Amino acid sequence: MNKLLSSIFVLFVTSVTVPAAMGQEIKADAKAGEHKIAMCVGCHGIKGYQASFPEVYKVPMIAGQGAGYIVSALNAYQKGERKHPSMRGIATSLTEQDMADLAAYYEALGKQEVVAVPAKAEPTGKAAELIAKGACVSCHGTNFSTPIAPTYPKIAGQHADYLFVALKSYKTESHAVWGRSNAIMGGIAKQFSNAELKVLANYVHSLPTELKTVPEAKFK
Repeated sequence: MNKLLSSIFVLFVTSVTVPAAMGQEIKADAKAGEHKIAMCVGCHGIKGYQASFPEVYKVPMIAGQGAGYIVSALNAYQKGERKHPSMRGIATSLTEQDMADLAAYYEALGKQEVVAVPAKAEPTGKAAELIAKGACVSCHGTNFSTPIAPTYPKIAGQHADYLFVALKSYKTESHAVWGRSNAIMGGIAKQFSNAELKVLANYVHSLPTELKTVPEAKFK
């Protein structure tokens, strides 16, 4: 890890507080998280890296994502609310402290380059119709980078194919090794056909983003 990144950690996220699953507060340490990423970088540290289950899609960019959401997502994999086998296996091996540290690390990692995003996104045509129907901005913010709660993700600019697969997964609850259980997102996703979900994913992908993939030195 280069000196620039080390400086960023000191300035931005030396220690942050992250709510834990049991209601306790854990002091997250991004510097500690830097030493816990071995299971993450093989996918999330390679630009354009593609997963192949249950279909081919780019793994999500997580550098710059909110720490609260990363912890929430890892907890969902650990509990089985998200059923992707690889992610479930990784999440199950993590303690709450590990999750908090990793989340702080990836939130800080995105601050190497500060990207200004527009205050408001203005969809048109079919995308505007679908976004209104799903009330997407009520949780993800008008620019899709300012979620209303720390446990909700920034999604502006995220890979379109990943967004499409993620949205479809909320329509699948009974499969043993695939799908996501979430009452809010399940109710929203089930309103749409897969073709409509693809329109939504493509629109959100087109927006300016704070998210990125920051390769480890060995993958550059």
